[in-house]
Amino acid sequence: MGKLFVISAPSGAGKTSLVQSLLAARPGLIVSVSHTTRKPRAHEVEGREYHFVTQAKFQQLVEQNAFLEHAQVFDNFYGTGAQQVQDKLASGKDVLLEIDWQGARQVRRAMPGSVSIFILPPSRMALEQRLRERRTDDPATIARRLADAAADMSHYHEFDYVVVNDRFETAVRDLLAIIDGHGRALRSQRPELAHLTQSLLHRSP
Repeated sequence: MGKLFVISAPSGAGKTSLVQSLLAARPGLIVSVSHTTRKPRAHEVEGREYHFVTQAKFQQLVEQNAFLEHAQVFDNFYGTGAQQVQDKLASGKDVLLEIDWQGARQVRRAMPGSVSIFILPPSRMALEQRLRERRTDDPATIARRLADAAADMSHYHEFDYVVVNDRFETAVRDLLAIIDGHGRALRSQRPELAHLTQSLLHRSP
């Protein structure tokens, strides 16, 4: 039986790049392709990044209990197909889910043996800079993502592990340690996270 890993992060924390490096280092790890109602970005391919569906189709899948988890993020819906995950795990494959904290909570409830990882940026300034450098969102969307980031990050303690993406190579090594079962030093309750999370969650008046 394979192991299920769940990775979540606020927008701009660098999750996508980290996961790409993780997969390159551990080619046996399989990413479960989620369904979404959002429009594909220029570089995205149907069935590779996401299964792109209409809102009507997504709702039909919800009614059929086809999702292991599903959630609304901003104006779009995302969901993980339950059968595809269970089939891969049953075949002995380790599976990785890239989902938000709401979906991660549902997965932990449905599959308590899963391993959950939250990625934090090193500062709010770094988070804003990374969002702007992506050049995929207009200023209004960036502002909304920044406003919602603190709410997302406030759920870090619900996860088994936390990786701080300050130095990219270090963050990749931390993820590999967790995947390989050596992540005890990266537990979400470790005391040294207190100062960082306090600064990340602080909202300026």
